[in-house]
Amino acid sequence: MERRNEISIGTLADRTGLAVSAIRYYETQGLVAPERNAGGQRRFLRSDIRRLSFVMIAQKFGFTLDRIREVLGRLPQSRTPTAKDWTEISQDFRAELDEQIDALTRLRDKLDGCIGCGCLSLDRCALYNPDDVAADKGAGPRYLMGDEAVRPEG
Repeated sequence: MERRNEISIGTLADRTGLAVSAIRYYETQGLVAPERNAGGQRRFLRSDIRRLSFVMIAQKFGFTLDRIREVLGRLPQSRTPTAKDWTEISQDFRAELDEQIDALTRLRDKLDGCIGCGCLSLDRCALYNPDDVAADKGAGPRYLMGDEAVRPEG
């Protein structure tokens, strides 16, 4: 690693807004791989600022550290990733993000009719599940998640 590209953990913390302890945790998770200088201090690449910023953003979008590690594992460790490198991994996340956006849009649209309704229209309510008839569809609010509502007769 060239010395001019090296930064300390404190500088990395300042630049990313992460606590030093969080950076150490991400190191244990294999998301960054600093080298050590002769005194045993961690030395990070400047490109680790972008790498950890990506981790923070991906976590905010709901991606697990395992998934983030898998994607970041395709970036080069021995050099600063190029725009092409970042484009390739962003395309990998794109389909998953599009699915999340579609699901959130459906949820928002269904909740529009739910919030403040006072449950005066239980026959149309996406949360109403008399006799737990949605149990065979799986866990969670199945009707809000897109499953077709099964309404009991009567």
